[in-house]
Amino acid sequence: MIVSLRDLRAAAAPGANAEVLRGLSLDIRRGEQLALIGSSGAGKTSLLQALACAVPPLAGTLTLFGTDPWALSTAARQRLRGRLFLAPQAPPLPPRQRVVTAVLAGRLPAQSLWASLRTLWHPREAGLAQAALAALDLGDKLWERVDRLSGGERQRVGLARALVADAELWLIDEPLSALDPARAEQVIDSLTTAARSADRTLVCTLHQVEVARRSFPRIVALRDGMVVYDGAASAFTDAQVAALYGARGLVDEPVERDDDVRAARPQIVCR
Repeated sequence: MIVSLRDLRAAAAPGANAEVLRGLSLDIRRGEQLALIGSSGAGKTSLLQALACAVPPLAGTLTLFGTDPWALSTAARQRLRGRLFLAPQAPPLPPRQRVVTAVLAGRLPAQSLWASLRTLWHPREAGLAQAALAALDLGDKLWERVDRLSGGERQRVGLARALVADAELWLIDEPLSALDPARAEQVIDSLTTAARSADRTLVCTLHQVEVARRSFPRIVALRDGMVVYDGAASAFTDAQVAALYGARGLVDEPVERDDDVRAARPQIVCR
């Protein structure tokens, strides 16, 4: 088991006392792909933060790769974190940095200090970055500066980091928020295909329920910081969606679009 949670209670940030995750239990096996869904404030991002060892549990237990990360020293916990990769919804990309360098930053946790510094000044693994960008239809942006990219392009650069990371567990937070529907399909297909071919474990938060049902074998639904559904995506019914989100569970509206896309058809999304 790569992840095991038992009655986990956690706040949204280190030092906070207000519980966001309230007695959450979950097991994730190596190589699994699951979508985390739920309305805003349900605890999806907080769960990713807990899995990334960014927020210590207030109560309960968290086991990663068979180890309690919070029983380790700070240095040992940092090494453990090198085995996972967290892609936030808004990736922290230095605006004047070249895209190739921004992508290869995904490999820094597994590199020595000297190798990390060398990557900043002379990206020797540019071919690896090129392949990751090409998978996300950004192959021509390798030597661009980050501040010359659209919002959707920057989001995909952040995802390209995951593709090059030497990590066993990918934690991806809302990867489609700045993408039009066609681009969103391509990105999800690229992520799931890459994870499957490399035997990575993929946990992805989504607001688009139809994408979750279509592209992931397993859905975990959260409400008020607790798991209310954990099972096959194909078995997650419209009635369960309505119960999860209430009367406004499924709405037809456009998703937020990539800056370089001027028109997009409506998509079924959740909020």
